[in-house]
Formats: sequence, C-alpha cells, structure tokens
Amino acid sequence: MAERILLAGCGDLGLRVAARLLAQGHETWALRRTPPPQGGPGLRWLGADLAQPHTLGGLPAGITRVVYLPAPDARDKAAYRALFVDGLRHLLEALDGRALRQVLLVSSSAVYGEHDGDWVDEDTPPAPAGFNGALLLEAEQWLAAQAVPSTVLRLAGLYGPGRLQLVERLRGGALRVPREVPHWANRIHVDDAAAAVAHLLRLPVPGPLYLGVDDTPLPLDELYDFLAQLVDAPPPPEGPAPAGVGSKRLSNARLRASGWMPQWPDARDGYAALLDT
Repeated sequence: MAERILLAGCGDLGLRVAARLLAQGHETWALRRTPPPQGGPGLRWLGADLAQPHTLGGLPAGITRVVYLPAPDARDKAAYRALFVDGLRHLLEALDGRALRQVLLVSSSAVYGEHDGDWVDEDTPPAPAGFNGALLLEAEQWLAAQAVPSTVLRLAGLYGPGRLQLVERLRGGALRVPREVPHWANRIHVDDAAAAVAHLLRLPVPGPLYLGVDDTPLPLDELYDFLAQLVDAPPPPEGPAPAGVGSKRLSNARLRASGWMPQWPDARDGYAALLDT
C-alpha cells in the first residue's frame, strides 16, 4: 500500500532514501529550509525551518510516516538542540497525528561512549562522550515517550560519493592514528544507510531501536593504512585517538536479523570501489 512519507531535513542521505521510496510507489515529500531549484522527479519539496515552528504551518495532511534526518549547519550545542530536540517536537506538533503511523529518527552511534574495543549493540547502555551524542539521546528518549510508534536507527560513520574528506586528509598528511593500542572504527556506506531506512519503513512491526553499521569493524590504523595505500599516500604517523569517539565494535546483528543486508559489508571494499571510479 502506498504511503505518504515526509523526509524532514532532506540532504544527501534523504535524497537516497527518497529515490527508494519513490521507486516503491510512495508519495514522498522532502522538507528543507531552502529546497533546490529543481528537485528529483516525483519528489515534492517543502520549504520550512524545523527550528522555526511558525514555518511549519503548511505541511500536507495525511502524512503516514516521517523520517527525521536533518543535518545541523554548525557543530555546536545550540544548533544540535534546536534541530534534533526542539525541531523534532515542532514537527510532530505541526503534523496531523491521527494519520501518523511511524516516526523514524536517524540518530548516531555517538550516543555510546568509550568501550575499550568491546562489542556494542542495542542493549548496551548509552553513555555519550560529547554534546552531540547527549542531545541525540535526549531526542530519542523524548520520541520514545510519545504516543506515535517510533523507530530509532543509530548510524555509524557514513562514507560514500562526496564523503571522501578522510581520503583528502590522508593525501594531505593531516591525520595521525594510534597504533600501539587498537582504536576501533565503524562505518556504513551511505547507500546501505539509505537502504536500511527504507527497509525499516517496510517492516510490518519494526522494533524501537537498530544499529546501522557494516559487518566489519576495523582498527583505525588498519583502515587508514589501507586507504593510504589506495591513493599512494604515506601511512599516517602515530598519534592520539580521535577526540570524543570511543573505541568500540558495533554489531548490526539485529538489523540483519530483520532482513537487511549491506551491499558493502567491509568499508575497505566500499572505499576501493569509490576510488576506482
């Protein structure tokens, strides 16, 4: 059955989700502060600011599912609160709740803290190390307390077309990496993330929480050395672990058990394909 789906904060990931939803025959709306002059075929654009509730008065009636996946303009506490905590509340207050059947919040593995390389799954208690994870967790908890059925997808680090800043920093010699004690990295290709969102919207009874990540956590030095070799850059020298990003191995077992499978189960293969084009 065709749904009326709203993608709130529709950037690169949202557009990839939208392409899948439109292919499935759903009526798909995309909300952004400044919609593009020419959107994709079939995608219905809305101009509104999630942080400004007075701009949300013209939302379409009868929306059955919402995907909340905005990206803040600035990496600071005020921007995150305005968008993820206040913006989510503003949007749900503006929508007709009688038709709404599901809200899917795209969150982040930043809600987890330091785990010294141990495995982490949906049952691991969150302990965010930074304000971004803390505010995303606050948004998750607020949404879970609402009457509308909700699902949270906590994504690992995204990579894919247009997301190769890591490679450019390696080429420029701007990276350091811990080598004596492994620091575990977790990744998911942006197309696999989009497929996970579309998949969770199709499930008859989705669970409340999933981790979106590929099959292969990697020691950061192993990933960086592999990428450096791909682009003929020198391996990065010894240095501290990334600030505010705990070492952990994320499990996708629950998402896989629900029927999702990544096209790129190992980020090394995903990066190699990107850099070969």
